[in-house]
Amino acid sequence: MKNIPKRVCIYPKDIQLITGKSYRQSTRMLQQIRKELKKEKEHLITIVEFCKYTSINEEHVSLFIN
Repeated sequence: MKNIPKRVCIYPKDIQLITGKSYRQSTRMLQQIRKELKKEKEHLITIVEFCKYTSINEEHVSLFIN
């Protein structure tokens, strides 16, 4: 059975754990993803959108989030 994440959106702290970047760099990455996807500042980024943007496998990301 596929491992289902407990939540749908991703936060800078998650990106920090996954990539090893600083919190500020993780925040900038989220801003860049929002800009690419033409989302407003208040809109959340999903784990799927993050994985598509970074080309990281969803299973690898779910290991850090769960």
